[in-house]
Amino acid sequence: MSLVLDIELLRTFHAVARLGRFRAAAECVNRSPAAVSIHIQRLEAIAGGKLLDRDNQAVALTALGKRLLLSTSEILAAHDRVVDEIQGKSLVGRVVLGMPDEYVAHVIRDILPGFASSWPNVVLEVKTAPSYKLHDWAMRGKLDLAIVVQPASEGAASDVLTVTTPVWVGSATWIVDDEAALPLALYGEPCPYRAAMMSALEAAGKKWRVILASASTQVIKACVESGLAVTLLDRACVTADMKVLDNLPSIADHEVVLMRGQGGRATDAIDLLATALRQQFRL
Repeated sequence: MSLVLDIELLRTFHAVARLGRFRAAAECVNRSPAAVSIHIQRLEAIAGGKLLDRDNQAVALTALGKRLLLSTSEILAAHDRVVDEIQGKSLVGRVVLGMPDEYVAHVIRDILPGFASSWPNVVLEVKTAPSYKLHDWAMRGKLDLAIVVQPASEGAASDVLTVTTPVWVGSATWIVDDEAALPLALYGEPCPYRAAMMSALEAAGKKWRVILASASTQVIKACVESGLAVTLLDRACVTADMKVLDNLPSIADHEVVLMRGQGGRATDAIDLLATALRQQFRL
């Protein structure tokens, strides 16, 4: 008999790959960490090899794991679309989604088209702003959903989409001059990465000066790649024209979380988009 991929095993694997931690993945798929571990073992037996490299802190995908993740993403999305269609939900509504600039391209390109195709009568409205402003808008009910970055210590009760590791980056040829003020490309206020950069440098007694302040991640990346300044960036977003600067103060992990608008509407459309974001968000 040919091998069969269990959809729930795939869902658990995708949650682990996205969140990088078994406990967080267990909360996401509503199972115990032990059950998550069993799911991964069963899937590794089917795949014929190791899918994850594990240590005490986090997990990382092996080469086989990366291939499986890439080849099964559409399978999982297609399965969920078919289930929605079988259930016969005819959805009409509107969802206002907020997110920081750096995640807009991924969400608009990789997540929203599939959602819009499945639910053509749901009107989507996307707003971008720094994370702390999005948090404020969500708390005041101006957004139905918000993707927000925050220090990991603040996210104990949050709906975590993924965990990020912020790193200092400069151009590929950048050399840090310990005697000179560090030129910075800062994110627009109010932003957790901006606050983390300034706090870490001040705590280390490191002089700095602002070369650029922008709400656009693409503008900040261009400034860094040109060699004009350094900035803080998710490790997964470091480009080939950048290098990680390990001799600057370390920054604690942050989380990308999904917030619900407070005191606002609770609809099937909002619930379905939240589910799509949880399942498909990647860095």
